[in-house]
Parts: sequence; structure tokens; C-alpha cells
Amino acid sequence: MLMRPSPPRFQAFADDVDAPAPLPLAERLRPWVLSLVLLPVVLYLATHRGAWTVLDYADLLIHEAGHVFFRVLGFWMGIAGGTLMQLLLPAVLAFSFLRNEYRAGVQVMLVWFGQSLENASIYAADARAQALPLLGGDHVLHDWHTMLSAAGLLHLDAAIGYGLFALGLVAFFAALTAPRWMQG
Repeated sequence: MLMRPSPPRFQAFADDVDAPAPLPLAERLRPWVLSLVLLPVVLYLATHRGAWTVLDYADLLIHEAGHVFFRVLGFWMGIAGGTLMQLLLPAVLAFSFLRNEYRAGVQVMLVWFGQSLENASIYAADARAQALPLLGGDHVLHDWHTMLSAAGLLHLDAAIGYGLFALGLVAFFAALTAPRWMQG
């Protein structure tokens, strides 16, 4: 009876001799440091909807500039331009950083984008009540009241507000998980 020789023990590991050694724990965690730094900011923003932050000053300035820039496209774009500019600026910057594979920039801009969505969600949800103080006092147009009234959607102001807030939460999640979905 012929017996076949048994394969050498641990042959399965013979091919792994040239495999690189696994990265030390510190190297594997390094991409997540900014996520850990941003986590308390994101948690604060997500749980304190409507609390005024330093980012709201930037949002307000950019929002008002959006009215001026988009006014050249007509009355309705001038009204919508405030919120559009407020959302477009951090989104375009996030995209630019993404194209350049600069993860930290993407993460910070996504947090700002999420915060801008949260800010816009409060403004949209206020369309019927019009209780928020506006620049210019009581004699200025409330953007969202004007837009939703014209579209026949004023009764959906709260739902639209919560939809924008939900999108903001998605942006926060994307910012915190960027080391997972971005390489490098």
C-alpha cells in the first residue's frame, strides 16, 4: 500500500511569508483622530437643534450674500438664493477637498454642511409661525414662508424642516465615518 506524504505542517502560512506585517494599533487609529475630535461637536449640534453657535454667524452672512448673488437670476432665485448659498458653499468646499483627497477638509466641511442644513431646517419649519427674528425687522419677507406659500406647500413646513434636519444628520454621519469610506 502506497502512502502519500502528508503536506508539511503550516503550509497554509507559507505564502504569507512575504505579506506585510499588520500596522500597529496607533497607525490604524490615526485616520480616526479627527472623527474623535469632531464627535462632541456633532453630538452637540445634533442634540441642541436651534442653539446659536459661531457657525450660525457665518451661515447668516453667507445666507444674506446669497440673496444678493442670486437676485440677478430673478425674484424667486433671489429669495431661494439665501438658503442655496448657505448650503452650496460648504458642499462645494467638501467636494473640492474630496477631489483632492484631503480627508480632514472633507470632514470639517461635512460638519459645516450638516450644521447649515440644521440651520435651514429651523428656518423652513418656521414658515407658518414666522416667529424667528429676521434681519430688517417685521417688514421683510420670510424666505421659506414666501417660497412654500407660492408652491402651495406651507402646510408642510414642519415636515420640510425635519427633512432638512435628517439630511444634516446624514452629513454628520458621513463626516464622522469619512476615514472608513475615504482612502488615504
